[in-house]
Amino acid sequence: MATAGTLPPRTDTDALTARDLYRFYRAGEEETLALRGVALQVRRGETVAVIGPSGSGKSTLLACLAGLDEPDGGVVHVAGERISHRPEAERARVRAHRIGVLLQSGNLIAHLDVHANIRLARTAAPRASKQPIAELLDQVGLGHRGRALPQQLAGGELARAGLAVALANDPDILLADEPTGELDGVTEQRILSLLRSRAEAGRGVLVVTHSPEAVKIADRVITLRDGRIPS
Repeated sequence: MATAGTLPPRTDTDALTARDLYRFYRAGEEETLALRGVALQVRRGETVAVIGPSGSGKSTLLACLAGLDEPDGGVVHVAGERISHRPEAERARVRAHRIGVLLQSGNLIAHLDVHANIRLARTAAPRASKQPIAELLDQVGLGHRGRALPQQLAGGELARAGLAVALANDPDILLADEPTGELDGVTEQRILSLLRSRAEAGRGVLVVTHSPEAVKIADRVITLRDGRIPS
């Protein structure tokens, strides 16, 4: 496993590339640099783990990669399409078609059951995946829980339901923020196996994590410190 360094030219084998990302925040006269020239890539068929201490910029990085936040400098491409520095409606379109996002805060709408959450995710990109929802639920081990509301799910089930929503449109890249943070060992291994299977299916996977078990499944590990990837 290697630490990311200088990027080669972008190719069609890349699920995601980010170049020279900067992000800063201002509070009064104080300015905080959350990202300082970060560059990385995730190839198709590859799983990348991003590690680092709390406050190192990992969640900010993931938000910029997903188009949920805009970098102040640099650019992000997903499957060759630029997502950064575009209007929010255009970023949302790219995200719906090309990116699966699994956040710590969850990605389920509370008043919709699991099946309806997946169906809603697909309305933004109705041609992105033809996989039946029941089949997707079976893959994450929730074939019997499609009509359950989020509050009716146990912790492991909730994580798997969130993953099903993230995979609803068969994205080019899956971005996951601490996907196994609150799970028991057995459920963690199941989630990690599902993530790994996405890479084996020719997609890219990037996981922000503190979990040693998640690091084990990665093809490469990137360390982030003080908003930088050390050389």
